[in-house]
Amino acid sequence: MKTLCNSIFSYSLVLLVTVLASSLQGAEPARRPNIIVILADDMGYSDIGCYGGEIKTPALDSLAANGLRFTQFYNTARCCPTRASLLTGLYPHQAGVGHMMNDRKVEGYRGQLNRKCMTMAEVLKTSGYSTYMSGKWHVTPYLANNLTSPPKENWPLQRGFDRFYGTIHGAGSFFDPNSLTRNNTYISPDNDPEYQPETYYYTDAISDNAVKYIREHDKQKPFFMYVAYTAAHWPMHALEKDIAKYDGVYDAGWDAIREARYKKSRAIGLVNENCQLSPAVNRGWENETEKEWRVRCMEVYAAMVDSMDQGIGRITGELKRRGEFENTLVFYMQDNGGCAEKYGLRANNGKNLKPRAAMAKDELQTLMTPRYTRAGLPVLTGHVMPGPATTAIGYDQPWANVSNTPFREYKHWVHEGGISTPLVVHWPAGISAKNQLRRQPGHLIDIMATCVDVSGANYPKQYKGQAIRPLEGLSLAPVFAGQKIEREFIFWEHEGNCAIRVGDWKLVRKGGQRPGKIDNWELYNLQQDRSELNNLAAEKPALVKQLAEQWEAFALHAHARPWPTPRKNNQPKKPKNPKKS
Repeated sequence: MKTLCNSIFSYSLVLLVTVLASSLQGAEPARRPNIIVILADDMGYSDIGCYGGEIKTPALDSLAANGLRFTQFYNTARCCPTRASLLTGLYPHQAGVGHMMNDRKVEGYRGQLNRKCMTMAEVLKTSGYSTYMSGKWHVTPYLANNLTSPPKENWPLQRGFDRFYGTIHGAGSFFDPNSLTRNNTYISPDNDPEYQPETYYYTDAISDNAVKYIREHDKQKPFFMYVAYTAAHWPMHALEKDIAKYDGVYDAGWDAIREARYKKSRAIGLVNENCQLSPAVNRGWENETEKEWRVRCMEVYAAMVDSMDQGIGRITGELKRRGEFENTLVFYMQDNGGCAEKYGLRANNGKNLKPRAAMAKDELQTLMTPRYTRAGLPVLTGHVMPGPATTAIGYDQPWANVSNTPFREYKHWVHEGGISTPLVVHWPAGISAKNQLRRQPGHLIDIMATCVDVSGANYPKQYKGQAIRPLEGLSLAPVFAGQKIEREFIFWEHEGNCAIRVGDWKLVRKGGQRPGKIDNWELYNLQQDRSELNNLAAEKPALVKQLAEQWEAFALHAHARPWPTPRKNNQPKKPKNPKKS
């Protein structure tokens, strides 16, 4: 007994000394989680299985079943503003990306991340995290005419990431993406010494490189990883093995699929009984004359999402293999609603082109829509059967309407269909709740605040001699535990499409991509009418005025105002016949 007691005392003493020594050496406490932020591209609220869709997403469904789903989480309605907001915890205009990657000569619309903000990687790196990124960057211009010495001050490694694999630009072929980059060097799929799969497919490449980073990570430190997929952004490219899974699934057409998604979302509690299915925007399926082509478009779209989910499964599988799954906080969300753009459909290009020589191993793809594949085959647009690298089209408005079930509008607009995203949160070591819904309204700006909170990092007032804007978001950590957080409002502006949400009230209007020419304000009670079908603006003019003034005041604060002029380079129009002085 005495020997046993001595042994226990000796073990306890060794353990105490080890803990103290670790503390003195600055070792990271075990409770600090790894953090993975996953962002999908151009997908609607109801696309994934656990949010009402029929697409096979077992990896995401499992994360949801063992974690949380937020029912009222929001993005910014467009790809690059969303990425700027997510990365910085600010509204996109405050980070310099109120629109796209062109400089509109106004502070909120400079077209790339400014230095008055910090990325999640920059903040967490100062707190001892290793930082990795795999996927789409799209918060600084891609200059296809300057491939030898492009400005890199806003590339991932210069904004806090230790390692990067992905694309600087926002869209392109899934078989030959333009602006493909490893760390600080442009590469092609053929000359990358670190990754040579039998068949190159960008979604797989993003997933596989994320797995690689986890596998090679030093477990003595926590890590932050940003995984930014381009699925399911056009062009509709997918592998045939994945497309085959959806043979026959969409033969019933968009009306039947949309109705089934609506019923499922109601049944699982994602929308309440007051939320009606918004009117369909397309002609009835029975009147569609190109059913085979339409069906193929959605089969390919579903296959793109399916492939992404498979990759997420490989990422979580690697975490499990390394014993890090339980203490990894995983977020999944989407950058905007389903995309109704008629990408590639109005053209009928490529049919008169003849095959040419294959691209050289080191030759870089510079085009968003290549005219030829790497093998030298012409790329076709128009009404072609999508999927292979020889095609480049989108899935069009009718299927985007399905993706955004049950809401109105699409990517670009700030009605619910354009800004509503799933948010799946999974963290077994930090969230005891399983398979629960959280109805707390939230926004991308909250992800940075949450990461800072759970990591114990400090968000600085100054960084590298530059004053840093304070965070706009709120930590979601209390919501994980079932508590509520109080917030004054949530704000939107994109292309003159404007909205503000205060409590359950939402004021919204369209701008038609021309900020100077806008529609009247619409007013909705989202508790009673999440699909925005009953405009109450005429009944409550005082509330409209109050919310409009609140929107205007914050727009000035957030640099959404002044709006940039639509004229190129923000220059005034010259008179046709200027008088000589």
